[in-house]
Amino acid sequence: MKRTAALVLFAVLPLAAQQYKIAVVGLAHTHVWSHLPEMLKGDPVKLVGVADESQESLDRAKRTVPAALLYTDYKKMIDETMPDIVWGFSETYRHVEIVRYCAPKKIHVILEKPLAATYEQALEIQRLARQYGIQVLTNYSSTWRSGDYAAKAAMDAGEIGALYRLRAIVGHGGPGDPKTSPFAAWLADPVKNGGGALMDFASYSVNWALWLKGYPQSVYATALHLRPEMFPNVEDSSTVILNYKDAIAIIEGSWDLPRSFADREVFGRQGSMYIVNDKVELRKTPQRGPGGGVPAGPVDMKVDPLPPERAQALAYMVNKLRANQPLDGMSALDLNVQTMEVLEAAKLSIRTGRAVALPLSKSQSDAR
Repeated sequence: MKRTAALVLFAVLPLAAQQYKIAVVGLAHTHVWSHLPEMLKGDPVKLVGVADESQESLDRAKRTVPAALLYTDYKKMIDETMPDIVWGFSETYRHVEIVRYCAPKKIHVILEKPLAATYEQALEIQRLARQYGIQVLTNYSSTWRSGDYAAKAAMDAGEIGALYRLRAIVGHGGPGDPKTSPFAAWLADPVKNGGGALMDFASYSVNWALWLKGYPQSVYATALHLRPEMFPNVEDSSTVILNYKDAIAIIEGSWDLPRSFADREVFGRQGSMYIVNDKVELRKTPQRGPGGGVPAGPVDMKVDPLPPERAQALAYMVNKLRANQPLDGMSALDLNVQTMEVLEAAKLSIRTGRAVALPLSKSQSDAR
């Protein structure tokens, strides 16, 4: 009788009081090693399993994760533990495979950026999510930085006038040598990653630009092979230009930079903002007059910390699930599908040397 009462009580508990179970599929993406300790804390999720085919990766996981939670077969792990959420840290081209298995089981999915290796795969993920009513979150680390939100709030308030130019450079000196690093090896594989620096780093800024300015009219892109001996099959530096009716976005993603960059700048007719992580520098355009204006010096804007439910991927996903709300902003699935369409258009532009109009036709999106 007591057991029955307890079960009934649990069934009517508010969603906020229930703990979600999470499982990890894949250890190929090195971001996993910074996230596993957080999952093990048990708040806001309980880690119930970690799966990877590589014994070397599982041996490394044993330093952090109890051996009882480790699996070599992710499907077996999912079937035995029945998690509410799966977080995929696999090679990018396997994202669609993970969603194919999880969606019919009503398991929500988090994927390391970008959403997929190709636009075609992204469309399938979108279709599966809609068909089975699951949430699919693409985890860009930049989504959880407060500077962009402070800048957007200022833009929405008219602080710099109408947005007409966006500029972003994201990257570093490269992921390592594919000959010695398994992580670099799949990142430099045109099938497993869908490309090189374009997919790895330009994807951040494409997602950001679409969030701020919306869907562009066309895409033009170029790529460089500055280190063909290390990256023979993919670009190590890329530039993507998004053309709008009234604006332009210039995006650079590179593995050839002298240091790490995550710099963004937005321009309006009344000023500009320079954004680096949680810092926003505002410059106002001087008033024009007979004697000309005096340029205003930079002002550091006040940037408030993000609320806990918006400060990191797991908290955000759990909050949306508890509230039964769709993902929004830079995390919205439709926006991430558009991000993949722009990246696919960029690949086509690199191959043809021409600007590519959006939306892509079926023949363009099917072209490889």
